Amino acid sequence: MWQDWLLELAKGFGKIFLNPVLYLSFLFAASLGVARVKKERRYFTVRAQNAYFELKQLVPTGLILGLCLSGLSIALVLILPMEIIIFASLLTIILALIGKTRLLSPVYTVGLAILVCTISLYLGWDYFLFSKSHLGTDEIFFPTAIILLGLLIISEGIFVRVNGKKSTSPRLKRSKRGQMIGTHLLERAWLLPMFVFIPSGTLTIAMDWWPVVTVGNQTYSLLLVPFLLGTKLEIQGEHPFKATRKISTNIMTLGSIILLGGVASYFLPVLSIAFVVLAIIVREWITVKQKNVEKNRAFFFSRRNNGVVILGIVPDSPADKMGLRIGETVSKVNSIPVQDKNQIYKALQRNSAHCKIEVFDENEEIRFVQRALYEGDHHELGLLLIPDEKIHGNEAV
Repeated sequence: MWQDWLLELAKGFGKIFLNPVLYLSFLFAASLGVARVKKERRYFTVRAQNAYFELKQLVPTGLILGLCLSGLSIALVLILPMEIIIFASLLTIILALIGKTRLLSPVYTVGLAILVCTISLYLGWDYFLFSKSHLGTDEIFFPTAIILLGLLIISEGIFVRVNGKKSTSPRLKRSKRGQMIGTHLLERAWLLPMFVFIPSGTLTIAMDWWPVVTVGNQTYSLLLVPFLLGTKLEIQGEHPFKATRKISTNIMTLGSIILLGGVASYFLPVLSIAFVVLAIIVREWITVKQKNVEKNRAFFFSRRNNGVVILGIVPDSPADKMGLRIGETVSKVNSIPVQDKNQIYKALQRNSAHCKIEVFDENEEIRFVQRALYEGDHHELGLLLIPDEKIHGNEAV
């Protein structure tokens, strides 16, 4: 018995390399990194993170989550028809190729795949893989698909929270009044490989207590499926770390509701469609609400009377090593009050070997940081700031 399980695990793992989503994920993450660097160089002449940053974020967290979800999937016997996997993969490929990062949320890729398969089942469509003979009317696959959807939505929320803490991309734009302001963009994709059961294999699952009809007469295979999850958020009204934390909480709450809905669907299968539609509507509401809140708030990254707000920090620069943080306000450099980028640069020349900076943190409390400066250090400490009003369009000079 255990030999069959090991063999199915090995086969399922190998089949991940046949899925084009796996390879597309790396290309898509690389394209996000290149596009981000171009934007940052356009505004600041330097980039905050190198072009490989998105690639580095693609796999690690997803592998950990994928391992946890795979264990849960096997323990709960989450069975999916192959049709859902194929349609979710096709939607993922299309959305990635046209650059719709926000729509790579599992709400849209997996959710729409479930809707199409549900419709094909009840309308009796008989083309490609979609027919009652393949899906089977006596087996309750769709409640398990809703549970999977809930788990993936929760994973999206975790990804947003983890990456929101690591780094968001600073940008510049003009307000309606023509003032230059700073914003932050979180546009990221993550690869989450997860084992699921599919019908017509060699495994027999001795779990008659699990509410899947005819489980004793069916055989299954394990398949490792690469899910590509993405998100895109623009933040301008508060600190990006706080904003991403709030949004991630909303997404994880939605995922938990859908997860419970999947359990309820075992007792009333028609609820499966209702919970997919609910997931799409609520996910859109989260996005629209976040945009409206941002529009109605005062700009967080804008020119201030008490100093210069830090929009971004170049990694491994003097500013990074001194512990300066995004959102803090530089009020004095080498005891000289500063109001713009040029004044900071001039104040640095007062002592080329040492730098002492007075900043206001997020709570408007004063703190001091200092560091010796060495040859080869970034000439402006590695701070990304809102430039003076010598701007052409949105482009800093």
